[in-house]
Amino acid sequence: MTAGTETDTQPAALRAADSHDMIRVHGARENNLKNVHVEIPKRRLTVFTGVSGSGKSSLVFDTIAAESQRLINETYSAFIQGFMPTLARPEVDVLDGLTTAILVDQQPMGTSLRSTVGTATDAGTLLRILFSRLAKPYIGSQKAFAFNVASADASGVLVVNGKKIEKGFSVVGGMCLRCEGMGTVSDIDPTQLFDDSKSLADGAITVPGWKPDGWVVQSFTESGFLKPHKPIRDYTEQERHDFLHRDPVKVKVKGVNTTYEGLLARVRKSFLSKDKETLQPHIRAFVERAVTFSACPECHGTRLSETARSAKIDGLSIADACAMQISDLAAWIRGLTDPSVTTLLTVLGQTLDSFVQIGLGYLSLDRSSSTLSGGEAQRVKMVRHLGSALTDVTYVFDEPTVGLHPHDIQRMNDLLLRLRDKGNTVLVVEHKPETIVIADHVVDLGPLAGTKGGEVVFEGTVEGLRASGTVTGRHLDDRASLKPSVRERSGVLEVRGANAHNLRDVDVDIPLGVLTVVTGVAGSGKSSLIHGSVAGRDGVVTVDQSPIKGSRRSNPATYTGMLEPIRKTFAKVNGVKPALFSPNSEGACPTCKGAGVIYTDLAIMAGVATTCEDCEGKRFQASVLEYRLGGRDISEVFAMPVAEAAEFFRSGEARTPAAYTVLDRLAEVGLGYLSLGQPLTTLSGGERQRLKLAGHMGGTGSVYILDEPTSGLHLADVEQLLALLDRLVDSGKTVIVVEHHQAVMAHADWIIDLGPGAGHDGGRIVFEGTPAELVAARSTLTGEHLAQYVSA
Repeated sequence: MTAGTETDTQPAALRAADSHDMIRVHGARENNLKNVHVEIPKRRLTVFTGVSGSGKSSLVFDTIAAESQRLINETYSAFIQGFMPTLARPEVDVLDGLTTAILVDQQPMGTSLRSTVGTATDAGTLLRILFSRLAKPYIGSQKAFAFNVASADASGVLVVNGKKIEKGFSVVGGMCLRCEGMGTVSDIDPTQLFDDSKSLADGAITVPGWKPDGWVVQSFTESGFLKPHKPIRDYTEQERHDFLHRDPVKVKVKGVNTTYEGLLARVRKSFLSKDKETLQPHIRAFVERAVTFSACPECHGTRLSETARSAKIDGLSIADACAMQISDLAAWIRGLTDPSVTTLLTVLGQTLDSFVQIGLGYLSLDRSSSTLSGGEAQRVKMVRHLGSALTDVTYVFDEPTVGLHPHDIQRMNDLLLRLRDKGNTVLVVEHKPETIVIADHVVDLGPLAGTKGGEVVFEGTVEGLRASGTVTGRHLDDRASLKPSVRERSGVLEVRGANAHNLRDVDVDIPLGVLTVVTGVAGSGKSSLIHGSVAGRDGVVTVDQSPIKGSRRSNPATYTGMLEPIRKTFAKVNGVKPALFSPNSEGACPTCKGAGVIYTDLAIMAGVATTCEDCEGKRFQASVLEYRLGGRDISEVFAMPVAEAAEFFRSGEARTPAAYTVLDRLAEVGLGYLSLGQPLTTLSGGERQRLKLAGHMGGTGSVYILDEPTSGLHLADVEQLLALLDRLVDSGKTVIVVEHHQAVMAHADWIIDLGPGAGHDGGRIVFEGTPAELVAARSTLTGEHLAQYVSA
């Protein structure tokens, strides 16, 4: 081959490789997507917009990212895949040009009490290695500083070719043995666990879900240690010990081998191994009633043993270092100069600096990860990617600006652009105009939500979006104006000496009968003030960002409680039992157990869900569907959208006032398009939050606390939210909103601004007054940004 031929063929090969510059999606049908076709440029920043429920997450997360992860998992052996989550292939005809997808979402980082910011990132491990090298006195390897590793000594005999070899080993861990590395100890009040006037057979145990005929209680009655029909107050001293404190012992219950142990130990294992805030509401209420938590008296809440705390670097123990604000810890690390750990100090310093860069410098490494908000959790996950040398991967973000003050959004935008400029594809689901305008490419879904969405209504540049006439395009440059007049307060809610977390003995009067917005940069103390000093008072209803508990059987009808009156109306009109009209009770299809689909487990491969052939996906037995109400059977009611169902149950034969009231509230919060039977697992983040708000609106509270209600809301939906807040206030309620969105601030009657910074630089009230006064003063970061917003 001649040199000239080589020169001619080389560029052709390069052109072929460079031609794969698009991610092509053809025929996407996940959830509400309607045969979507879209081409996304690689190595660019693409923002996906659209109203809540329009299909953004279905396209980005459930189609593109899900297929990328599934294909990567298939590269592992079948043995390894058996330990990995199984992922089904998305409903799509063609997915071409995919690269490795890294998801940075808002899912909680874990419910374990042992998970902290330090353990969830590399920072904790690096800090332990540093202390194992430099701390004096020397106490062992990095495990000696780990609160998840206990100290242990063991010895035994190893037999090799018939010869016995004595073996012994010891592990020096840093766990505090008193609290087992939890940092807190709990005392259980036994009187809250049982009624001593009853016997076990009569339901003496009052723990939620532990019924007399259930397996747990059966292990007590069948154990042989206790008499089932003897009142607990008549127990002998030995029987009471066996009932409450018996150590684990093997017993047979109805011919099945099981372990019996005392009631107190069982309750600890069942309810106290998870963070209290992650429990279902009725379980959390039981735990709060029966258990008192306090800092461990031996480790003082640090989780670490006295030995681990005794080794220090320049007078600081690892417990002291983990308790420091990360920005301060980063400065301390930069002051260490030992040449033997130069590389370690560099990497640890870069990791800590990454926290500061993304606005989390106010956290500490010992902060429990379950206490992080969705936005904080997402940014913590970003830390490990900021310094990564990987290129040509796809980063997928779910509203990265959620929970961010306008002052911090520019910093987040810079990080997204940095990831793109390293040669990565960045896909962002976002509503904030500040982030949409930096996009290289925009994909707008709609035109509306639910069954009226799922289509690409615009694809192109930001300027093209502005001129497109879509809902997003029309609202992109919307700016709320200050109200000409504000409401007069009817009283005040006093807060005195608030000092939770970083608050500095804050005294503030929160006005009653008006809309109050509590704002400030992330970490300034907003949630500490409101959730620590106002939530929990009589008459106060809190709608926070905790996820809705529920399986794929849960839906808006079951979650809001409206199914109960609907079942009773069906039963009354048809003269049968209400249980027939529940897909989880007597009326359920026996083949699919009321699920409507049959789930087939294929071990290491993704399970398959197929429509039940017997009920054709209707969930109920054929005999139940013969009963009608207003000309509809119960399966048709489950398929009705909220708006249609509200009309159906408002009058006529189907008139059900209790159901209509709930449906009207759902429509009021903008969920009129949801079907009554849509699984909660398919709802977007914005839809879940509004569903929760609708559920709380029926309460008897006089004060409503909303924690960032604009999270997940489209620009057009914010207007509807403001109208809803106005209706709540005009009906005599007091509404307190913890929020960063300038439109909500401008609409407020009163603003309380915390700051001036985050962490130990915050925790003070820097402004109290009307929005107009805040704009005129421009004395805080919030005032500066609000002034720019209303004058734009």
